[in-house]
Amino acid sequence: MIEMLAYTLAGIVLYLCSDWILKLMEQRAGKQLDDRNLIFFGIILLLTVSTFAILRLILPVQ
Repeated sequence: MIEMLAYTLAGIVLYLCSDWILKLMEQRAGKQLDDRNLIFFGIILLLTVSTFAILRLILPVQ
């Protein structure tokens, strides 16, 4: 049960962080980036894989 809650909260935080990173990149570029969906996907994929690997190490195995 705690694993499900941890992964759900991590997913929500990762989505918000990815959106913030993309907006920051666009702000620095001074325009809306082409293929922003693909860039967002790359950001969230990288963050998700690394975060879930860390969660697997931290959370106890049942």
